[in-house]
Amino acid sequence: MAKTGAGALESPLTGLKVLDFSRVLAGPFAGRMLNDLGADVVKVEPPEGDVTRLWGKVIGGVPGYYHQQNAGKRNICLDLRAAGARELVLELVAQADILIENFRPDVMPRLGLGYEVLRAINPRLIMLSISGFGQGGPESRRPAYAPIIHAEAGLMDRTRRRTGMTRTELPLSVADTNASLHGLVATLAAVILRQRTGLGQHIDIAMIDATLVTDDQLHYELEDSEATMGLPNDVWTTGAGPILVSADFRHLWRRLTGNLEIKDPAGPSASLEDKIRLRREAVEGFLAGLPTWDAVEAAMDRMNIAWGQVRAGAKIEDQPTVRHRGAITWIDDRAGGTRPIPQSPYRFSAARSEVRGPAPHRGEHNDSVLSEWIGKPPPGIRALYDAGVLLRDG
Repeated sequence: MAKTGAGALESPLTGLKVLDFSRVLAGPFAGRMLNDLGADVVKVEPPEGDVTRLWGKVIGGVPGYYHQQNAGKRNICLDLRAAGARELVLELVAQADILIENFRPDVMPRLGLGYEVLRAINPRLIMLSISGFGQGGPESRRPAYAPIIHAEAGLMDRTRRRTGMTRTELPLSVADTNASLHGLVATLAAVILRQRTGLGQHIDIAMIDATLVTDDQLHYELEDSEATMGLPNDVWTTGAGPILVSADFRHLWRRLTGNLEIKDPAGPSASLEDKIRLRREAVEGFLAGLPTWDAVEAAMDRMNIAWGQVRAGAKIEDQPTVRHRGAITWIDDRAGGTRPIPQSPYRFSAARSEVRGPAPHRGEHNDSVLSEWIGKPPPGIRALYDAGVLLRDG
């Protein structure tokens, strides 16, 4: 496993036990971050497997999507329909600090694993439930993945309105990751509260809530005030390649004429429309004439303008800060080599957080988890396999 140079520094969440019943992204991402921070995160996977085992490049029997969201976790594979499975889960819950699930709100109670049941077993348990529309509301039982929330929360319509594109899905699952990170914040807050009270919590995170509160542009729509926005950022083509300039055109033009002494091609009698057209053409010509990235950087520095190179994701490791910080690390691919994965983003002065290993196969850690968490002896574990409660790949 790649190291961060933190040496023997302790991970902040060492000693916390987490049962991760979640699948796809919103729950698994929170579990992955807890694991990076040192918790013992055990993914509880059904026999049919997480659907993300169907997505991404398969290396060492592990697909890329599943690998990114579940790296470092341990895994037990349970058939909750088998006799004795629920009782086994309750034994594990008695030892757990945190349980993560992102089923529809009726699923865990229907399995006999609702919060009231689990709290009776372990009053200190912190249960994080992530769903599309939250618990107990008019739409609680609606199935919801990130694209559903992007549509319902206005993100797709805003993209169409501002870009002129047809309504289309966003190229990343913002609603899932926002809900996951807000769930992570709430969970860690509950851990701190438990230190004072001794009691756990049931945390109800709705993806739609998390999306709205994280949407810094929402006030423009709620208050019908998009006309008060600055001009949108522009993408320009330089001689070295495309860049995004984070400044509205009026500010960029003032800096070009003031700092770089570009002449205004529009005369004083030109109409506003002609002024905008001629000035934009002047900017296009100037930027197209910058032949290298060094020349682009020098010009932007002279103007004190924020800018970014428009990069392909496949080349992200070439980004200087990504390379310097090791934001993409390479870990065991379970096939004799290594594979890339985003590193933990948390950098502490006197603690460590890092990807702790590759993603697990189904049921890979059945024996070790049951032995370590609940002291289950080998004959008892074998009996669970025989009863169809436990399963594993291979």
